[in-house]
Amino acid sequence: MLRLPPFRYLAPRDLDEAAHMLSGEGEAAMLVAGGTDLFPNMKRRQFTPQVLIGLRGIKALKHTGGSPEQGFHLGAGVTLTTIAEQPVLQQHYNALATAAGSVSTPQLRNAGTIGGNLLLDTRCNYYNQTEFWRHSIGYCMKKDGDICLVAPGSPRCWAISSADTAPVLVSLGALVRLVNVRGERVIPVQELFRDDGMDPYTKTADEVLSEIILPPAAGWQSVYLKLRRRGSFDFPILGVAVALRTAAGGTITGARITLGAVASHPVEATEAAALLLGQRLTPDLASTVAAAASKRAKPLDNADLTINYRKQVTPIYIRRALDHFI
Repeated sequence: MLRLPPFRYLAPRDLDEAAHMLSGEGEAAMLVAGGTDLFPNMKRRQFTPQVLIGLRGIKALKHTGGSPEQGFHLGAGVTLTTIAEQPVLQQHYNALATAAGSVSTPQLRNAGTIGGNLLLDTRCNYYNQTEFWRHSIGYCMKKDGDICLVAPGSPRCWAISSADTAPVLVSLGALVRLVNVRGERVIPVQELFRDDGMDPYTKTADEVLSEIILPPAAGWQSVYLKLRRRGSFDFPILGVAVALRTAAGGTITGARITLGAVASHPVEATEAAALLLGQRLTPDLASTVAAAASKRAKPLDNADLTINYRKQVTPIYIRRALDHFI
């Protein structure tokens, strides 16, 4: 049986107290909300924080509100189940409801939060193993080692972003609010990520993700497709998020295509999406765009199934996502 390492647990009552606790404890502390990913990682000794600052008691992190016309606000502590079952999101931000409902199992979606999923630690076949397993093959640079076992000659870590909600929120053009003792800042969600498997987020260590802000949904439709070995609960091998805005007559006036689980950050296929602008979506155009977008996916031996299969299936899944709009 894998056991948690020892730690102190702090329970702030509001965001301000959480920010001050995080600032005061420094590098010894980590934040925890649902804990559905953090606690297993701690058991495997990927993380061994001396202090955990629990966010579950902060009411401000659990709010939802707004409208499709004005934009919708989601506290970072809102559960994935709540998002998956929210009628407004199902109707106007369908891809987000779908993505939230595809994460893991019902029990974990009841505990897991949108903020926790968005800030999910990057994953890799050589990293997400027990400490005993990792010790037996030699540690990777993401934890305790000095080389990337996926690409030993590379100076960087290639662990991938496997958060289902991340590519969706990028395609939706969402914003995130970050809070610390010095104040707060609001940034586009894509600016939260960097292409670095070891240090994948621009969020500073003393910041708390407090809120996700969805823009007005007028004219936009979205879809999310997920490929995984077991359809019931696995992490994605590929995630495809597409958002399109159409005018009268079906002409596309806005398009975003974002791929998940193909790099250390959600990958935007901006050049492929641009091919849709000013056009009406047809089967031939969908095939052309899918082929162009799939070039942004360059899978390595860091996830489930073979590299060749993942390459071949990428344009198929992008095409399937686009077919929802035809």
